[in-house]
Amino acid sequence: MSLAKPWRDLDRSTVGSAPARYGLYELGDDGKETVRFGTGVLRDELKEVLAYEPDATRVRWETADSAAHAERLLADHVEE
Repeated sequence: MSLAKPWRDLDRSTVGSAPARYGLYELGDDGKETVRFGTGVLRDELKEVLAYEPDATRVRWETADSAAHAERLLADHVEE
């Protein structure tokens, strides 16, 4: 199930504004269809995505308190 947040363009500005905190992120394509979910330190993860995943052009995220919390958020979204 998708995150209940608005899509943001995946660009340098968005990556720069992403918090340096753990979280769950959802990547989307130009049609705003989900490409994949991931977890980690949001700013670091999104830098990698921007550099290496050209199909991902949109992003939305939810912050977490820890890596374990981010993984639980991911599990909750995968199960739905």
